[in-house]
Amino acid sequence: MLTIEALKAKTDSPVIVVDHDGIIVHINQIFEKTWGWQKEVLIGQTLTTIIPDNLPDAHIMGFSRFLLTGKPTILNQPVELVILRADGKEAAAEHFITAEKIKGNWVFAATITPLEDSVKSS
Repeated sequence: MLTIEALKAKTDSPVIVVDHDGIIVHINQIFEKTWGWQKEVLIGQTLTTIIPDNLPDAHIMGFSRFLLTGKPTILNQPVELVILRADGKEAAAEHFITAEKIKGNWVFAATITPLEDSVKSS
């Protein structure tokens, strides 16, 4: 399994990294190109910025549950979820999410790869 630093260095997959508060701290150029978001817009925002309006509650519950228990339910396996692109359209994508404790706090990273023909109007 790749470390968070190794994922941040990837240049062949869209990568996003968030801290233990769910704040986006890194996206790579492929993420920008694939999903249309710019670093200047996303860095410092909550992860819910890229989650469609009907899904943030489920994300927040799962995120909080993991922080409380340390027991993952979707980490380290491919999961099909929806992402909100910068243009406001939703797209199905394969998420591969990993977590690592760095300096006592959980940090999360994911590759978010589009699924073919997955863009739909919002």
